[in-house]
Amino acid sequence: MAVKVLVVDDHAMFRTGVRAELAAQPGIEVVADAEDVDSAVAAIMTHHPEVVLLDVHLPGGGGVEVMRRMPPRRSDATGAPGPAYLALSVSDAAEDVIGTIRGGARGYVTKTITGPELAGAIERINGGDAVFSPRLAGFVLDAFSGVIEVAAIDEDLDRLTEREREVMRLIARGYSYKEVAKELFISIKTVETHMSNVLKKLQLSSRHELTRWANDRRLL
Repeated sequence: MAVKVLVVDDHAMFRTGVRAELAAQPGIEVVADAEDVDSAVAAIMTHHPEVVLLDVHLPGGGGVEVMRRMPPRRSDATGAPGPAYLALSVSDAAEDVIGTIRGGARGYVTKTITGPELAGAIERINGGDAVFSPRLAGFVLDAFSGVIEVAAIDEDLDRLTEREREVMRLIARGYSYKEVAKELFISIKTVETHMSNVLKKLQLSSRHELTRWANDRRLL
């Protein structure tokens, strides 16, 4: 029997690409796709997928909100028969990885993954394994070993909006305001406003301090 998969991502072209990739893989059946939290919840209730490929940042509350409203399958054999969640995201930031795993996902891979690799990850997740892109597994181990102060990360990032987090990460990685504006399809003036808000909320005085702050928390 093929593993029934739901693809959840707010970019239609990406959903189409994933469906095409998985259609070429034996043992995988994409039963539906969804673009936001509400449509994902509705699709899970209608199609009962075994594995949900879940983007981290979604309209309506993000991937964690989907898992809150539609609880994941329990890892024990007698647990709830919900879907298993595999995060598939462009983000490789520690707070996204850790937050998504804490929310109930069994794995986290980045969008650089190939079609055959993704099919293999889906089958492993459905079989009860945990699957991570190599670099990301270290974030989870560090979080549970105490190397990364998860509580501190959450407290600081909770002050920022989703867009401010995106600007923060790009600026901390060395992007210019113009490059951030191009990457996020916003104006330079909007980038400046978001950056000002980020520094104020985090009580930092410069982009150099921001880079150190983000690097200390493994957010880059």
